[in-house]
Parts: sequence; structure tokens; C-alpha cells
Amino acid sequence: MEYFPGIGRIPYEGPKTKNPLAFRHYKADEIVEGRTMQDWLRFSVCYWHTFRGTGSDPFGAPTLQRPWDDGSDSIENARKRVDVAFEFIQKLGAPFYCFHDRDVAPEGKTLAESNRNLDAIADALEAAQQRTGIKLLWGTANLFSNPRFMHGAATTCNADVFAFAAAQVKKAIEVTHRLGGVNYVFWGGREGYHNLLNTDMKRELDHLARFMHMAHEHAKSIGFKGQFLFEPKPKEPTKHQYDFDAAACLNFIKRAGLEGVVKLNVETNHATLAGHTMMHELEYARIHGALGSIDANTGDLLLGWDTDQFPTDIYLTTQCMLVIMENGGLAPGGVNFDAKVRRESFDPVDLFHAHIGGMDAFARGLKIAAKLRSDGVLKTFVKNRYRSFDSGIGKSIEDGSATFESLEKYMLDKGEAAPNESGRQEMLENVINDYLV
Repeated sequence: MEYFPGIGRIPYEGPKTKNPLAFRHYKADEIVEGRTMQDWLRFSVCYWHTFRGTGSDPFGAPTLQRPWDDGSDSIENARKRVDVAFEFIQKLGAPFYCFHDRDVAPEGKTLAESNRNLDAIADALEAAQQRTGIKLLWGTANLFSNPRFMHGAATTCNADVFAFAAAQVKKAIEVTHRLGGVNYVFWGGREGYHNLLNTDMKRELDHLARFMHMAHEHAKSIGFKGQFLFEPKPKEPTKHQYDFDAAACLNFIKRAGLEGVVKLNVETNHATLAGHTMMHELEYARIHGALGSIDANTGDLLLGWDTDQFPTDIYLTTQCMLVIMENGGLAPGGVNFDAKVRRESFDPVDLFHAHIGGMDAFARGLKIAAKLRSDGVLKTFVKNRYRSFDSGIGKSIEDGSATFESLEKYMLDKGEAAPNESGRQEMLENVINDYLV
């Protein structure tokens, strides 16, 4: 059965096409800086928003028309959803997908039943992967939706809930390994607190560290060599989450002795909720050797919550790709569309329009970033701006030979610091705009 009738494989037709179901800029086999666009971007379709989203919000019922979905939480409906997902991903031409355990398989009345359900759907996913060649970028466990996780999962005040979360993650890692997933993501949906009056923060963070070490130990024991990833987010649903931003995550990773074990999966909308730009979060992760993967979306700057919109801002995607290319790419991570169509965009075809726009936006960002790198305009400016550290007193500061005493003597002899130079921010923004055209 065909679930998206009348829609074939999305073709590349170039910038002048008027076909809304064609790529204007994303050409999978086009070579950019020695590798294909597909290799640079490693696009992934998320299972939750794309195939489980309903369009409901706190003020209204579901609106999205999904004729293949009978609305039940049955195994039969979950198996059908696998066929829908892989038809969509294959027609879109994306090489990867991602899921939470409870996205793909219904939760049972007991852990044992939930595990059986997940195994049954993993059979269908494995068969679909073999049939289509589509691969799993990462799996993860939903440790936030069920009421048992109201106080958190790894940071809960209830030891039984901690044990349940551990068992659920154990199974999710095993299924991810079975399906050939190359990453495993931890998003601490409720790993945080609302009020410190009822919270032992140190104990919770210590428990989270122990949880992560147990996860790593189990992954090694079953031969899973995929990359572990933390996904930073400052708030929602808790008031303050322990994975607030890249800096907070990296501080925890170092404190917990998890360096070399965990990298970051950075999301645009989470970055802006933390008061940062996506470029800041990516660069902070990159300079610490921790940039692993990204969730590609954007938020509405007029709204103060996680709107998970598809990325269409070329300025944003260019900034992302400047950092990603400097990082040498994202593999084994990728660019995952953790984004949802608006509840007013209710037709199934709107899923294609949304993903095509996001893929084209990142393809344009990739090409613009490559041209900026080739011309060297930004790198040359930045290098020149810091040239005082390349020799003399600056070099002694960087190589560690300078002391407060030597720097004091230097300035007493010199009398005053040399005049500063303009940062030329406006000029550089104009340069970027010229490349965007």
C-alpha cells in the first residue's frame, strides 16, 4: 500500500524550479570541499514529530490529517506506522531516522510488556532498514511522558523510578545497537527541579553521574560502539534543567568523569531558550571537542517556548555550517529535523514541504559557508585581530612563560596599552549578507 500517493522520490531541479516538491539547492551527490552534500549534512527524520505528531496544543484538539493512523496504540498500528515512515523517508531521500522507544512501540502495562512491544516493532524497523537502506542515526528512551517520571528519571527522589529508568534505557540501548544506530541520545526531559526547597541538588547530580556510568558500562558489555550524546535544554518542562546549555553539560561531563564518553547533540530552539545563539552553542561544543550532532529547527523569537519550527533562515544555517565545517563535519552524528509542521498545516504533503525547505536551507548554508572558507574573509580578519599574541609579550602569555611580575614590568616600561582596533562587526555582517545573495 502507498501512503503518500502521487508523490514520487523528491528530485533535485535547481534554483529556478517552480515545483514545490523538488529540491532547489540540496543535491545529495554534489561535492563541497571534497565530500558530498549527503556526507556533510547526514539528514535525519525524527519519528516523534513527523509520524506521531497530532497538531494538538494546550488550547485545541488534534488537527493533522493522517489517514493511515487509526488513533490506537496497538502493535498493528505501530507496524503500519513503520511502513508510512520508511515510505516518507525513502521518497524524501534522507539517509537516516531517529526515535524514542515510546514513539515506535506502545508502552505496555508492565516493563516486560513494553519490552516485548519494542522487540516486535524492532523486527519491523530492521526489515524496513534492510529493504530501503535507510539507517538509524540514533535512538533514545522517553523518560519524561509517563507520570512515574514526574520527579525526574535519573534524578528522581524515588529509587524504584531510578531503577525503572535504568531498565528502560538498557533496553533502548540494546535495540539501538541491534538496529545499527551510531549514536544514543540522552535528553533529560525532567532531569531538573522546580524548587530548591524540596531538592537535594548534589544528590541528584551524583545519581545522574552514576546512571551515565552504568549506561556506558552496559553499552560496552554488549559491544555498542555508538557515540553517547547529551542534548542541552534550559527549561521546559522543569523550571531549571541540569542540562541547561553546552557549558553546563560539559561541566557535568568533566565533574562526572565522562570525558571521552559523552558529546553533545545541540538544538537551535534550546540554544535560544538558554539565551544563546545556535552558533555560540555549536562553537562552545566544538572548541571542547564535544560537538557530536545537531537537532535542526528554530524557534519563534516572539514566543518564549520551544516551538520546534523547521529551519528556513539562511543566515542561521550558514552560521551552523561554518562551525560544523570547521569541526570537520558531524559524523557519526548528523542533522536531525526535530521539527514539526504547524497545526494549521494539516495535509500529509505538508510534511514534504517542511523537510524540503529545511534540507534546502542547510544545503544553501553549506555552500555559502564553503565559499566564505575558501575566500578566507572571516578567518583572515580574526587572525589579524589577535596578531598581538603571535609574537613578543602576547606570545609569552600564550606559551605560559609570562608572569604577573613580568607583565607588570612590561607595562611599567611601556607606560600604556596600545590603542585598540575596531571589531568591524557591521562590516562583517555586510560581508555575510553579500555572500547570502
